[in-house]
Amino acid sequence: MRNITEIIVHCAATPEGKHFTVEDIDRWHKQRGWKGIGYHYVIYLDGSIHKGRDVETIGAHCTGHNKNSIGVCYIGGCDKNMRPKDTRTDAQKESLIKILTRLKNRYPNAKIYGHRDFAKKSCPSFDATLEYEEI
Repeated sequence: MRNITEIIVHCAATPEGKHFTVEDIDRWHKQRGWKGIGYHYVIYLDGSIHKGRDVETIGAHCTGHNKNSIGVCYIGGCDKNMRPKDTRTDAQKESLIKILTRLKNRYPNAKIYGHRDFAKKSCPSFDATLEYEEI
């Protein structure tokens, strides 16, 4: 069992309101030369939660932090011009709380962060560390 110390929230960096799937992200990540989707969970616009990589498999979502983390990604994160924007639907917001709470219960010593806390990126287009500090 992996020692999970971080749960890292991401956005897919896709345009607001446009639907994408785990299969789409898997294809994009393979095109980058990865083994497959780098995230462990993906949340669709309708709030449905989908599995990516198995949680016991090291992710490919945050350089220097993959070994001890779980990556959770929501579809969206950009406006129509591909500028960073918090595009989470109400359903995605609810599902993020649900999956993050479930993961914190399973890994009580893990802290929740946004990808931007570790990289010079705006991902996930909102301050996940602050928003989820009570979970």
